[in-house]
Amino acid sequence: MTTSSRLDPVLARIDDTLPQATERLLALLRIPSISTDPAYRAECDRAADWLVEDLRGIGFEAAKRPTPGHPMVTGHAGGAGPHILFYGHYDVQPVDPLDLWERDPFDPQVEDTPKGRVIRGRGASDDKGQLMTFVEACRAWKAVHGTLPARISLFFEGEEESGSPSLVPFMRENAEELRADVALICDTGLFGDSTPAIVTMLRGLLGEEITITGPSKDLHSGMYGGIAMNPIRVLARIIAALHDDQGRVTIPGFYDGVPELPADVAAQWQGLNFDAQGFLGEVGLGQPAGETDRSPLEMIWSRPTCEVNGITGGYTGAGFKTVLPAKASAKISFRLVGQQDPLKIRESFRKMVRDMLPPDCEVSFADHSASAASQMETSHPAFEAARIALSDEWPNPAAYVGCGGSIPIAGHFKTLLGMDAMLIGFGKDDDQIHSPNEKYDLESFHKGIRSWARVLDALSR
Repeated sequence: MTTSSRLDPVLARIDDTLPQATERLLALLRIPSISTDPAYRAECDRAADWLVEDLRGIGFEAAKRPTPGHPMVTGHAGGAGPHILFYGHYDVQPVDPLDLWERDPFDPQVEDTPKGRVIRGRGASDDKGQLMTFVEACRAWKAVHGTLPARISLFFEGEEESGSPSLVPFMRENAEELRADVALICDTGLFGDSTPAIVTMLRGLLGEEITITGPSKDLHSGMYGGIAMNPIRVLARIIAALHDDQGRVTIPGFYDGVPELPADVAAQWQGLNFDAQGFLGEVGLGQPAGETDRSPLEMIWSRPTCEVNGITGGYTGAGFKTVLPAKASAKISFRLVGQQDPLKIRESFRKMVRDMLPPDCEVSFADHSASAASQMETSHPAFEAARIALSDEWPNPAAYVGCGGSIPIAGHFKTLLGMDAMLIGFGKDDDQIHSPNEKYDLESFHKGIRSWARVLDALSR
């Protein structure tokens, strides 16, 4: 484990003040800042006020910034060296179903479990605990050295769990204030339990809903079966045609802009020893079902997908009804990578569907999302500096990883502010975010604070 002479006392301070840091997190967790429910609007305001007061106590110029929805919180503190922007969100998910919680979700406590001590409560992992790891690292630096190791800006959102309607307008209106050399986002997790990860690729998302209409009304299958076109049969044929026998998507031009995985990243992923059978076994499956010539981690992180998320049509109630439906619908999502263009894929998909329609059938489309993928430039020196710093704190070396989901804020930093973002988090797969009994390991909180102290030291040098 390597440290710099100025870092050693900061790490010691973090260790000595962990009980006080934990108490501050518990205080923030007690505020039920559920952004999606209007009944909790005042609580979201209260959480923003709590953060502003806490940040001012460290020496940040902090403010609660109004939006049409819940407020943003910004903070700025001077220092020599690069300008670093840190993003997190203080709003949380609803707690339903409440009866599945083992304690009041807004009465957080530190609990002993067979796997170690955890902080239990809504928002512990997503995202208040993660947000506070960075704040506490700044607090320790300031306490030891009287200043921060770099110029730091903080940007905390209050609507992440409700679609972020105010985010993009706020970023556009305050671009000069928010623009920095690099952005840090703490809303991800470790790989496994002890391997720190820097997410460098996020898949985009395209959502399509198609409705096939045939006869003017539902038909009796005894009278019309065989002679009348059944929209469910048409829909099933279209869905079946979306993949070939090797698991590749068949939409013309779908793979345009899909990059091959760089050799060094492929080697890192190979070294993670991902257990695909174990991963699938947790959900009652056993064999990967994607592109047959790709590794399991490629399927999850760096390859595009086409998945059917829901099908409706005909009679789906109890019992049996011999009916030919007038219409059938499907919701289909595409996870995108690299330079894939969601609008071109939408156009190609719709043309493919129209070309497959038989006589007497029509199709209508509804779009639900269209966002491109985000790929970070790991050649930026901050990335390798952060990776080495994280490796010094955890048992296993840090790795550049992908993320199968979509985190829009990372793309917004790139497109709106022209800056790369590093996604570094310390959550674990069993943190039960968005579910009852959410938790954040006390080790994740403690080592997360230490990790950010190391990263700040590395980036400022």
